[in-house]
Amino acid sequence: MKGVTEEHVEQASLEWLAHLGWEVAHGPDISPPDARTPGTERDSYRQAVLHHRLQKAIQRLNPHIPPGAQDEVLRTVLRPNIPGLVAANRKMHRWMVDGVPVQYQKDGETRGDRVRLVDWADVAGNDWLAVNQFSIQGPKLTRRPDVVLFLNGLPVVVLELKNPGDENADIWGAFNQLQTYQEDIPDLFIANELLVISDGIEARVGSLTADAERFMAWRAIDGVTVDPLGPMRELQTLVQGLFQRELLLDYLRHFILFEDDGRLVKKVAGYHQFHAVRAVVSSVLAASDPGADATRRGKGGVVWHTQGAGKSIEMTCLAGKLMQHPRMGNPTLLVVTDRNDLDNQLFGVFAGAAELLRETPVQADTRPRLRELLANRPSGGVVFTTIQKFTPGEDEDRFPVLSERHNIVVICDEAHRSQYGFQASMPRLHRQLKDARDATAANEPVVLRAAEPAAPYGTAGDASYSHLRNVRYGYAQHLRSALPQATFVAFTGTPVSLEDRDTRAVFGDYVHIYDVEQAVKDGATVPIYYESRLARLELKEGDAPQLDEEVEELAEDEEDDTAKAAQLRRWAALEKLVGSPPRIHKVAADLVEHFENRLASLDGKAMVVAMSREICVHLYDAIVALRPGWHDPDPDKGVVKIVMTGAASDKALLKPHIYGKDTKKRLERRYKDPADPPRVRILVAPIGPEL
Repeated sequence: MKGVTEEHVEQASLEWLAHLGWEVAHGPDISPPDARTPGTERDSYRQAVLHHRLQKAIQRLNPHIPPGAQDEVLRTVLRPNIPGLVAANRKMHRWMVDGVPVQYQKDGETRGDRVRLVDWADVAGNDWLAVNQFSIQGPKLTRRPDVVLFLNGLPVVVLELKNPGDENADIWGAFNQLQTYQEDIPDLFIANELLVISDGIEARVGSLTADAERFMAWRAIDGVTVDPLGPMRELQTLVQGLFQRELLLDYLRHFILFEDDGRLVKKVAGYHQFHAVRAVVSSVLAASDPGADATRRGKGGVVWHTQGAGKSIEMTCLAGKLMQHPRMGNPTLLVVTDRNDLDNQLFGVFAGAAELLRETPVQADTRPRLRELLANRPSGGVVFTTIQKFTPGEDEDRFPVLSERHNIVVICDEAHRSQYGFQASMPRLHRQLKDARDATAANEPVVLRAAEPAAPYGTAGDASYSHLRNVRYGYAQHLRSALPQATFVAFTGTPVSLEDRDTRAVFGDYVHIYDVEQAVKDGATVPIYYESRLARLELKEGDAPQLDEEVEELAEDEEDDTAKAAQLRRWAALEKLVGSPPRIHKVAADLVEHFENRLASLDGKAMVVAMSREICVHLYDAIVALRPGWHDPDPDKGVVKIVMTGAASDKALLKPHIYGKDTKKRLERRYKDPADPPRVRILVAPIGPEL
């Protein structure tokens, strides 16, 4: 871009902000003229906060708080005295969202209250200022960020810009400069919420702890059209799409969270997560209204986001926003998965975001516990469960109603897999018919018993109603029987539309779509290249049709203990076939050869997904037999590791590979680090029977 300089980009940014309602100022004009003379906005270059604007905001937003208490809060915010920049940033974020706790004397009593730093309900109730060339004196050096955005005097956004005409100055130079600023002028980042880097063409936004990979483009203004201004105007799209004052307030309040997993990390939502959550909230409000049209009632919609697009953060932000929405009236949220590992994974993310949720999530680890948590609950709560726990008891004809409240929201993860089965089925009759077909083919006599005992139909409260127990429904029907007035939201990377399984028919229309093509363009996921590599199953002639039938039966909803036992037996037979020693050795040899050839030209790591935990171990043993140097009993050493759940009753074969929660988390972090030695990770596939 010949003729365009960094100053042009800076001025353009200020003009866009001015059109959005921001006041604009030049740094030298609002700073102290010299070291001895106080300025109009701050008393010295050491101050990163605009002291006087913050003081006025505290007075304006908290007229009921005595002046002495207001001054105490001002001093606390200006000097938080919290060790560690990220920890201080976390505390400041909570103060901005929840207010600063304070105590004061009134009428002879000690009273507790919170002093607001931001007016979240009224855009005009806040002070908005964008400043360029804002010099700050650090402990050793003075630095001058390009543009700083202040909310009520607090520096919440820093933009670092580069010259688009300079081939040697790109956005990653701006990224490196921000890292330097954190070392040299840390006070600027105590209240920071977002960091922006741009060369006038490309633009990225990230958090205080984000590495370069986590700085992402912001490609929407209205939440619908991608790159509305064209691909060469990313900075303008980011400014106009994220720094609209009303949108920024919503973002700062509901879309920033901290995760402490041995290291405190600040996570911020991407544009697709932000707009998806806002769309879902609007949809849920409409669908949960008791006066909603019958065709819409209870259908909160479908979020179709590709795998790897940050669903966990998305669902957490949605939960936080719903929990705090005044029209929801302190709702109860039920997060439903179809796998224990998914339940644990999501629960871990939500549990770490209790500050955002204003609730401590709980897991229903048993069927009685699920009923206890939901039955006649008056309000509130975030409950996690697997859908399999919605099964009638042995003495029940149907699943009981647990709550008829309208402000219950059920968030279904991987909804394309298990949220069906509303039509009645009669598995005993189906099995008898199958036996009859088999016997007829073998010219054997067969007696087909009645599917239902000869008993009169009774009322729902009549004991004779038990003859209907042979009629079965899928788990999803039991879930809706338990919560008949709830609103259901689906998250899926693979919506389906079949005669008996239609995601949109169950949950309503799509409220937001983020497909794999857009995710790859944004860098949210990497492109996937498929290469077919076949390890044949050694089947006897004529066994294939029977195997197909067995696999199909494994996918059916089976709810009584007898059926589950049979399901496990069929699964074990299939597992034995897939995990036969010759096949395991063939797969291991192919994997090792392919991976080493790949490393010769392209660095990377490998992930292997196996059918069962035992197959994982057998595959591991086969791999290390070929490459003994890849093995190490120490979980922090070695090239190949297995990641799977375990129990005290596990076989001796499995126990060397069962790690504690902290170790598994550490392995996960290390696997994601390209420079860390663990290169091959073996996982158990979530395709077995979940009981």
